[in-house]
Amino acid sequence: MLSELPAGALRALLEPRGMRVLVVAPDAPIPGSYWGEREAGLIGDALYVRADTPVHSALHESCHFLCMDEGRRSCLHTDAGGDDVEESAVCYLQAVLADQLAGYSRDRLFADMDAWGYHFRLGSTRAWFEQDSDDARDWLVTHGLV
Repeated sequence: MLSELPAGALRALLEPRGMRVLVVAPDAPIPGSYWGEREAGLIGDALYVRADTPVHSALHESCHFLCMDEGRRSCLHTDAGGDDVEESAVCYLQAVLADQLAGYSRDRLFADMDAWGYHFRLGSTRAWFEQDSDDARDWLVTHGLV
């Protein structure tokens, strides 16, 4: 949960990358949330979260924004869209950023993604990242994100 991170950690990671982090009141609906409940939401350059939003959700949605061009960002509302390779790139980028987020780690991200129900051919997020993510990494390199 975001409440477990040091104060301002998510903002410190994302604001230099052009994203605003907006925290909504406890139990309030999260604007722009594709999955609903406590999952992060996207509208334009804003990432909407609550204290009970899972960190992996905030990272995933923010990485969708980071992987978009300006044209898609300008009309972004809830559904990030993109193709399968971009979705894999989003997952890869969130693993890269997890180690840069104070109070979090790649290992924690992998565990959280597996617990949430991400499905990868090799059975776990870690196995995918370490053995089956060349297409995602290549996409990120091609687009200048890693």
